[in-house]
Amino acid sequence: MPHATPHADPVTAELDSALRGGPFHVALRAAIAARGLPLQRVQHHLSRHGVKVGVTSLSYWQQGARRPQRPESLRAVRALEEILQLPEESLIRLLAEPDQHPADRRSTGRSYRTLVEASGVRERLLAEFGTPRDGGLHTLGQHERIRIGARRELAERESHHIVRAYRDGVDRYVAVHHGDPGAVPERMTVRALENCRTGRVRLHRDSGVLAAELLFDTRLRAGDTFLFRYVVEDGTAGVSHEYVRGADSPGGQYALQVCFDSGTLPVRCHRFTQPSAAAPRGGHQELALSGRHGSVHLVEPRVRSGYVGIAWDWE
Repeated sequence: MPHATPHADPVTAELDSALRGGPFHVALRAAIAARGLPLQRVQHHLSRHGVKVGVTSLSYWQQGARRPQRPESLRAVRALEEILQLPEESLIRLLAEPDQHPADRRSTGRSYRTLVEASGVRERLLAEFGTPRDGGLHTLGQHERIRIGARRELAERESHHIVRAYRDGVDRYVAVHHGDPGAVPERMTVRALENCRTGRVRLHRDSGVLAAELLFDTRLRAGDTFLFRYVVEDGTAGVSHEYVRGADSPGGQYALQVCFDSGTLPVRCHRFTQPSAAAPRGGHQELALSGRHGSVHLVEPRVRSGYVGIAWDWE
């Protein structure tokens, strides 16, 4: 009697189907069942990968009661793909939001995968500088000015920071710039504009991410405030459709202004928010384009974890 093929196994067949069509919690549950691992063993394997996730969270994930959203949870999902012997990206991609707001369908914004990959690259680049994620600084306020050039490209990003040190000895800030798809970090330029100077620069070509040290001329003491300004000259990618700003933790006021070349204006603009890379976008609001100055803006009185941005449509 011939041996049964793997596809004849109902458990394997269920897993294959779930990985193809989702949803995430069904695929995760099927993968765990196919490997015959109790959740305690799954947790143990995750800890060996340097990822801490509770059994309760794993249970919620496979029941569909909760979805992995935080960066550490997304790292756990990637580890689960290896632990459960699944194809790379098979679980991660199922976390992508399939239904989009009509405004999002009109534009070609950053994908879920792009946001997740950029987050991981950012962490690796920051680690190369040997500084904490926030560098010992709390952000009290930030104003970003994005300039879209005549070719509809992201030409430059100017950022003005107001920060407060929460420990002694802080004398630098690491700025991270994520270019549009196709951006070439090697061709970008970082210029210090006020109260700082450019130090070491690191980049990741595949994801279009650049990180640069901005060195202060003083060492801050805990409680000191500081203002500094810099610009990243980009212009290395194709047509730009949106600008997204991500935050890992709550912060102060944030203002985003997008300025368009007078000869190339979009037909409509809207703001949006996104709690995490895996969550659907919300908070949609149409923004009126200033006729004289060709710009739109948003102001967040207090930054929350997640993403906020402005998207626009061309004719």
